[in-house]
Amino acid sequence: MDGISSNYHVDIVFCIDMTGNVSAIEDVRSGLRGFKQSFCDPTLLHNFHEVAALRVRFILFKDYSFDKEPMLESRFFTLDDELDEALAFLDGRYPSGGGDLHENALEALALAMKSDWVEKELSRHIIILATDAPAKPLGEPTDCTGYPENMPKSFDELHKIWENEMKRKAKRLFVFAPEAEPWCNLVNWTNTFHTVVKDNLYDVDIMKALIDFLRCFSVI
Repeated sequence: MDGISSNYHVDIVFCIDMTGNVSAIEDVRSGLRGFKQSFCDPTLLHNFHEVAALRVRFILFKDYSFDKEPMLESRFFTLDDELDEALAFLDGRYPSGGGDLHENALEALALAMKSDWVEKELSRHIIILATDAPAKPLGEPTDCTGYPENMPKSFDELHKIWENEMKRKAKRLFVFAPEAEPWCNLVNWTNTFHTVVKDNLYDVDIMKALIDFLRCFSVI
C-alpha cells in the first residue's frame, strides 16, 4: 500500500521501570512535546497512515516486595490538548527503590493490556515497555498490600491474553529490555519487537528509537 491512507486512532501506553537510572523517563518526558508532530507527520514515515487522534498513558513500575508505591498508573491523555496534564503526571517522578535485580515489569505489562483502549475500526493499541532488568515471574506468592487483582498466574497466561484478548490488527508491543528472562521469550509473540538493552537504559533513546523503528518498518 503506497502513500497515506485513512485516519487512525492511536493509543500508546508507556510502561517504564522506575528503579534504575533516570534515562527512560527523561527520554519520554523530553520527547513528548515533539512526539505527536513526529509521529503524525506522514512525510517523515514510509507508508504511514494519517493519525486522527493520539493518546498516551503511563504505567511506572517498581517492586511490590520493597517499594511503597510499586505501580503508578495514569489515565489516557490526548495529545496535544492534554499535553500539559501528561507532563504534569511525569513531573517530579524520578527512579528510586527496588530491592533486588528483578522488578514487577510483567504486572505492568498485564495492566497495560487491560487499558481502556480506543474502540475504532481503524486503531492502533501500542505498548512500550522499557527496563534494564529481568522481571519477577508472575504467579509468585505475594501478600503485598496493593498487589493488583486478577493478575495472570504465569508468563504463558500473559502470552494468551496478548494473543487472544488484544485485537490482532491493532496491537503492537515494543520492548526495550536486556537479553534475559523473560524478555528473550518474546520472539513468538505476535506484533512484538524486542530491542536489546545491553547495559542500561542510557544506551537507548526510547522516543527516537520508536520513531526510527516506525519509519523503517512501517509497523504502525
